[in-house]
Amino acid sequence: MKHLIREIETSEYGLLDDFLYNAIFIPQGVTPPPKSIIQNDELQVYVKDFGKQKDDVALVAEVDGKIVGAVWTRIMNDYGHVDDDTPSLAISIFKEYRGYGIGTDLMRNILSLLKRSGYKRVSLAVQKANYAVKMYKKVGFVIVGENQEEFIMAHEL
Repeated sequence: MKHLIREIETSEYGLLDDFLYNAIFIPQGVTPPPKSIIQNDELQVYVKDFGKQKDDVALVAEVDGKIVGAVWTRIMNDYGHVDDDTPSLAISIFKEYRGYGIGTDLMRNILSLLKRSGYKRVSLAVQKANYAVKMYKKVGFVIVGENQEEFIMAHEL
């Protein structure tokens, strides 16, 4: 699918709320939580005041002028936190645009951008049952820790 990857514009930061909700992994047969779940402190860490920290970086994917995906990083104490020098990553693609390589393209672009910016690695947390684990491994993430439900993965840049 033809798409454009670009840096997010300040006026688009509010879209990260929608992408954050969309990034929540919902196993098959499980009822999705209400959108208000993203107001919980442990999720707000991903988006609250985005753009105000020096380590806030985001890219979006556009198809026919519509933003259909986003990848963003910041140094935060989230589920994927490994240390205070490593940004944590979140990525989200609207369902109808998954499976076309957009997520992989977003990942490769953010990894390149972070490397050019001088970061040594990036991390993320992902539910073990999430199909995205395969894509993360494909772009070079490795498992560096885990708990009962999630893998903590990192990518050396």
